[in-house]
Amino acid sequence: MAAERGMAAEAFVGQVVLPGDLLLLPAHYDEDAEGERLRLSAGAAPQGRLLCGPGLRRSGAGLLVTKCGLLRHRPAGGGAYWVDSQQKRYVPVKGDHVIGIVTAKAGDVFRLDVGGSEPASLSYLAFEGATKRNRPNVQVGDLVYGQFVVANKDMEPEMVCIDSSGKSSGMGLIGQDGFLFKVSLGLIRKLLAPKCEIIQELSQLYPFELVLGMNGRIWVKAKTVQQTLIIVNILEACEYMTAEQRKQALAKLSGN
Repeated sequence: MAAERGMAAEAFVGQVVLPGDLLLLPAHYDEDAEGERLRLSAGAAPQGRLLCGPGLRRSGAGLLVTKCGLLRHRPAGGGAYWVDSQQKRYVPVKGDHVIGIVTAKAGDVFRLDVGGSEPASLSYLAFEGATKRNRPNVQVGDLVYGQFVVANKDMEPEMVCIDSSGKSSGMGLIGQDGFLFKVSLGLIRKLLAPKCEIIQELSQLYPFELVLGMNGRIWVKAKTVQQTLIIVNILEACEYMTAEQRKQALAKLSGN
C-alpha cells in the first residue's frame, strides 16, 4: 500500500487509492514561508500553491487519503490533487455552488436542506438588492441556488446568493416550474467540467434550462414536460453509459 511505501503522488494518478494511503509530493511544493522568500529573492519564478481537493488531507510533506476512489491531478497553475469517488453524501465545502430547499424561516434567516448532515443558513440580506424594507419573497419549499461562504465541521454552513461585488451572478431563487432530481457527486463534477460533451450533445436535442449543484442536485426545465423528462432520464443514465451508447440514444431521439 501507498501508506507503507510512501509512494510519489504522480505514480498513483488515475489509480485507486484507499483511506490511510500516504502520497508524497515533489520538493517544489514545500510551503515553508522562509523558503518561499529565499526563492523569490534569488530571482526564481515562484511556484503556484498546490490545492488539496476532496478526499485528501495535508500530512507533513505529503497527502493523506481519506476517501476511496481514483486519484486525479490537474497540473495547471500550482496544481491540484483530489480523489474522484462515487460518494453520494455531500459534505459542504466553502465556495461550492449548491441547490438548497427552503425548509423553515427563523427570524431573519432561512434554513435550507442542502443534502448535508445539517441544514444551512441563508440571511434575507444575502440576495441582490435586498434591504430591511425590500425583503426577498422566499417561501418554504422554494429552491435556492447559492454559494457557501462558511463551511467547516465546527460551524453551521452559511450560504449567500450574491458574489463579492453584491451581484447575483446567476444565483437566487429557481423558478417554480422544472424538475429537480439527484445524481452522484462524481457525475456532477463530470457535467461541470469545461466543454462537457454530455451538455453539448443535449443542447442540440432540445432547448432547456439547467442548474447544476455541487451537492448532487440538478434542476432542469425544457419546453414541455415530455422533453424535460427525456433530458432527466438521459442525465441519470449517462453515468453508466459509454460515449458511443449515449450518442446512439440521442440519435434515436433526434430521429423521432
